[in-house]
Amino acid sequence: MAEITEHLGPTMTIFLIAVALGMDAFSLCVGIGMKGIRLLHVAKISAAIAAFHVVMPLIGLCMGQYVSTLLGDVAVMIGGGLLILLGGHMIYSSLRGEDAPSFNTGSLWGLLAFAVSVSVDSLSVGVSLGMFATDLILTVLLFGAMGGLLSIAGMLIGRRVGQMIGEYGEALGGAVLLVFGILFLI
Repeated sequence: MAEITEHLGPTMTIFLIAVALGMDAFSLCVGIGMKGIRLLHVAKISAAIAAFHVVMPLIGLCMGQYVSTLLGDVAVMIGGGLLILLGGHMIYSSLRGEDAPSFNTGSLWGLLAFAVSVSVDSLSVGVSLGMFATDLILTVLLFGAMGGLLSIAGMLIGRRVGQMIGEYGEALGGAVLLVFGILFLI
């Protein structure tokens, strides 16, 4: 029983971070969905976002593990600081009302550019998490699943609902990252 409880805490943390990162994709996809989008295009965009939500944190985790071996305990403080900065930036961007980049997601290059831009924050979080002992496979699979599922949800909701949800999704995701960054420093 103690092993289950001991493993549940880090797994729940990774899950919540995955949801927070997926909220960024969700908020941008609401805007795409509001333009009117076919279900096949929803599938293509969400698959690309899910793939990059796996690849980007994987690269980041590897970079973070390397930095962790070089810096030791200081790496935990750096990782927590990075999460705080990333979460704060997401909240600031949301409150400032920055527009989502306008990509033609109908073309291959536009789709890839959009998926990469949505997943860049996953790279930063991956670097932060790489400085901690984390289950690599579970982490990247949860990031990919949440990125893909929340982008599908965002586009489908965007097809039906007005603009007010999009900006709050990014702020909520930023708040979660900010809280976890603070918890890592405590």
